[in-house]
Amino acid sequence: MKVMQLDKPGPAASQPLRVTERDIPDPGTGQVLLRVLTCGVCHTDLHIVEGEIPLPKLPIVPGHEIVGEVVRLGPGAEGLHPGERVGVAWIGDTCGHCLFCLSGRENLCPDIRFTGLHHAGGYAQYAVAQASFCYPIPGRYDNVSAAPLLCAGIIGWRAIRRAGIQPGERVGLLGFGASAHITLQVLRAWGCEVGVITRSAEHRELALTLGAAWALPYTQAPPHLLERAIIFTPAGETVLAALERLQPGGVLAIASVHLSEIPPLDHDRLLLGEREIRSVTASTRHDARTFLALADQIPLRLDTETFQLEEAGLALLRLKEGRLRQAAAVLRIAE
Repeated sequence: MKVMQLDKPGPAASQPLRVTERDIPDPGTGQVLLRVLTCGVCHTDLHIVEGEIPLPKLPIVPGHEIVGEVVRLGPGAEGLHPGERVGVAWIGDTCGHCLFCLSGRENLCPDIRFTGLHHAGGYAQYAVAQASFCYPIPGRYDNVSAAPLLCAGIIGWRAIRRAGIQPGERVGLLGFGASAHITLQVLRAWGCEVGVITRSAEHRELALTLGAAWALPYTQAPPHLLERAIIFTPAGETVLAALERLQPGGVLAIASVHLSEIPPLDHDRLLLGEREIRSVTASTRHDARTFLALADQIPLRLDTETFQLEEAGLALLRLKEGRLRQAAAVLRIAE
């Protein structure tokens, strides 16, 4: 089978991914073999390819927004059948018996393993996944539209929960890519007033078409202070920008898996007044199932730009440079 493999991390501009051939893997105990239909291109993939996230091994096949068709079940795999369409997300498996796993916080498991990092991911024609970490995909979404739901959508939902957002509140989203454009639509369905702050004029225009109350560059102040805010960009300086726009008692959730250094923070000006900062760490299977059920009720508009498998490096470069024509990039593999 054909895969896009990372042998050594490097700048996206150097195209560190290479096309190579591997044997189609056999599913182990509790696993399933999937024919990959599409795979989303996530900002986390960019951090992996450029080495900004510690790499447990090399080579790596990235990709963790997998839409696949079940081909074969391994021993003990249950709940799925050949021909079924399923999704695979960032969390590949956990230990299942630690304090965090037993208390509904498997995203904090010390032995957590991630798709496209510890396990070969979806930048390939076939992939193996744990059956218990595969999710049913709402039938209203085709294979391309479904891919961003599996990380961008799920992590946005986790961020909504971590920020404690309630229906009808005034919310700001900083950075506007794949995750934010889904999160905006969920919040609008809840009756929230949502504003967007992003450097891209094209993304500001998209945000307005999706129902944002306002969309501004970082150089402009919003018309009013925010009750909640979510950061989707990996730039640490946006933490200060978000806090400046947050009212007393407000909550900021940071949904970036990797964040550059946060500049010195003025406590009296930016934190005093019981403003809170909360991190977002991956997600749980409960998050995934809850969000996908919600996506079945809310007809989300997924703005995607598609690439062939061999163009994964180009997709990552355009993502880094902010040159995607749409909010999310998706690889068409067997779609």
